[in-house]
Amino acid sequence: MIGLLSLVAVAAPIAQPDTIPQPTVITLEQAIEIALSENISVKVADQEIARTQYAKRGTYASLFPQIDGSASYQRTIKRQVMYMDFDMGAFKLPGSGDSSSSTTPAPSSSSSSSGKSDTGGGIEVGRLNTWSAGLSASMPIVNAQLWKSLAISGQDVELAVEKARESRLNMITQVKTAYYGVLMAKEAFDVYRQVYENACENLKQVEMMRNVDKVSELDYVRAKTNVANAIPNLYDSRNSVALALWQLKAVMGVDLDLDLDIAGSLQDYTTHMFYDIHRHDDPDISANSSMRQLAIQAEELANAVKLQKLSTVPSLALAFSFNVNAMANNYDFREYNWSPYSFVGLTLSIPIFAGGKRFHAIKQAQVQANQLDLQRQEAERQLRIGIRQQLMTMETAMNSLTSARSAVESARKAYDIAAKAYNVGRSTLTDLNSAQLALTQARLSETQAIYSFVTAKASLEQLLGVDYENQ
Repeated sequence: MIGLLSLVAVAAPIAQPDTIPQPTVITLEQAIEIALSENISVKVADQEIARTQYAKRGTYASLFPQIDGSASYQRTIKRQVMYMDFDMGAFKLPGSGDSSSSTTPAPSSSSSSSGKSDTGGGIEVGRLNTWSAGLSASMPIVNAQLWKSLAISGQDVELAVEKARESRLNMITQVKTAYYGVLMAKEAFDVYRQVYENACENLKQVEMMRNVDKVSELDYVRAKTNVANAIPNLYDSRNSVALALWQLKAVMGVDLDLDLDIAGSLQDYTTHMFYDIHRHDDPDISANSSMRQLAIQAEELANAVKLQKLSTVPSLALAFSFNVNAMANNYDFREYNWSPYSFVGLTLSIPIFAGGKRFHAIKQAQVQANQLDLQRQEAERQLRIGIRQQLMTMETAMNSLTSARSAVESARKAYDIAAKAYNVGRSTLTDLNSAQLALTQARLSETQAIYSFVTAKASLEQLLGVDYENQ
């Protein structure tokens, strides 16, 4: 008996000193608000929006002039040789006389022979060091492909925003489901705690009656067995509460060791169970995030087809370049002669033939568009099936709640009658156990009906794309 009494601490609250910190109690709305700011998937989705926005700005940068600077240095190892097909002796310097009267000494035979052997009769050109620096700029003037790509990059941002919205809707549904799971676990724990307390109370009564020889040894053993059988369910239900809280904290994105508890009970949500499910006979799925994403992707593929078709359109670009060059055989930069060179012009590009590459690219984009249309039809079909499934679950839960409440009321009366009848010796312990089992099942059925409704309603809101602010 001492061991059984020590287990009462599991079911009954223990008086705690005022110095021990109490857990932080939050509501469903507070849990959602915390998850919106701390959930990892939401943060990743926000980062994806920022990434696509930067990509869009990068695409718009193609409309502005692209300016590049360059610099180079070349060291000549072997100079180029230039050949001329005319007789050098036929040319005379201005103001010079006949070759016989020229004061210019003739080259020695050794020098001439040496030059011919080195260059093969040609003239070496260039210098050892070549330096160059320049600035170039280009800007598209007419480029239909670029303009269409800007529209596609804008749709990429729109798609990322919708994906972030989907992430938030999924997260809110997960938080709601986890929150309701904690309430469900608490309700089950209360039921099994009540069963345990009733079993302990019955054992006390049987013990007192056994001491005055009013009950048999068999009833006493059965009463002890009932208490022992109630203990595992009590521990399992308590662990379920802890696991459900961990799941909620994980979805919220907070520390799992945070001392956290939730407010309310599943009975608080019974007012939401008066729901007109027939208003969704022809549901509006335009707000569903998956359908919105498919619509955006369809627009993107349509623009992709146009983009491929525009690859056959000529483009016009403006170009500018400024360069300076210097050549020398030494490294005395002060004596360098820098020669500037610059130009400005227009470049017209006319696609003529690419081996059928552009034609097949257009066909590929069209096939992708057709594939997406088939996917959209299948997604819509599955979405409507999911909506009907959740509506049927809600309808079943509403009908089950009415009968479950009636069953709980009847089972509670039956248990009270059986307990009083057993105390006066007009019923057996088996009757009392049967009444206890019926009461337990009725209470769990009531809790399960409420839980099924609220979770199905949360899933329905997600499928319909109902934003949290509009809920």
